[in-house]
Amino acid sequence: MRFTLALLLLPMAAAAEWSNPLVRQRADPWILRHSDGYYYFTATVPEYDRIELRRARTLEELPGVTPTVIWRRHANGEMGAHIWAPELHWIDGRWFVYFAAGAAEREWDIRLYVLECAAPDPRTGPWVERGQLRTPWNTFALDATTFTVHGERYLLWAQRDPALAANTCLFLSRMKSPTELTGPTVRLSQPEFPWERVRFAVNEGPAVLVRHGRIWVSYSAAGTGPEYCLGLLSADASANLLDPRSWRKSPTPVFTSSAANQVFGPGHNCFTTTPDGRTDLIVYHARDQAEVAGDPLDDPNRHTRVQPLGWNTDGSPAFGTPAAAADTA
Repeated sequence: MRFTLALLLLPMAAAAEWSNPLVRQRADPWILRHSDGYYYFTATVPEYDRIELRRARTLEELPGVTPTVIWRRHANGEMGAHIWAPELHWIDGRWFVYFAAGAAEREWDIRLYVLECAAPDPRTGPWVERGQLRTPWNTFALDATTFTVHGERYLLWAQRDPALAANTCLFLSRMKSPTELTGPTVRLSQPEFPWERVRFAVNEGPAVLVRHGRIWVSYSAAGTGPEYCLGLLSADASANLLDPRSWRKSPTPVFTSSAANQVFGPGHNCFTTTPDGRTDLIVYHARDQAEVAGDPLDDPNRHTRVQPLGWNTDGSPAFGTPAAAADTA
């Protein structure tokens, strides 16, 4: 489906258009609209072997941009397999990429890692490996994101809690620096509802949006087939975010597969805006088929999609339904 945001939604700006899927065979998408006016795009590549960046002035230009490879997996040892879910962040005048990786010899020993770049243009590098981002447990961990509220920087990620019978839960901690946690770590969410436990018991892929005096955290739940969907947490922006009692959790998913629109397994999203910042957008991946042969993780056809995010009268986000795909005109 081609989206056209008309001038009445974009005053003083040209209408924006893009087609879905926006970028094919790119999962776990991350789009950052930086202060330089560019959109920066990265995602998991089907080969799970590298981190790419694209830069464009508009969303509709991103599919035609040749990706720049900024880092490749190691041939041996840690950071040697399953390079997943990179996120690009601008922190204190430097670029950081948070990503997950396994070891070349133990591909499921997945942990969090960080890259750093001091160049104004992150495509030019050089990128320095800052090593593993240590969390309280040395267990399966992935999907780190970072955000600030009232001057405090936090890290939010997914990890297996050794005390629970679940694949991954969501955890939150303050950050001492872009590469180090400080203070207590708290569990914000665990897979407790039936829709979070289809095929696998998973909470992962958190994404943060601060609007209307609240912090909204979308996250992905269940396995990576058509059951994959988004849940939602929220807290008052003035609350103690490290107190789990500050957070509310939706008992039902907020974004699910649409058989009518032939979009299946929508998840691992992020948020961005139109160029004027007035319209929020949800960026996510999904498939065009309900079922795939074998392990869904071996199928490359999770495509990046973008659509407007609405808002309900009570100030909560209205995710709507995954929009149908159409070829680029």
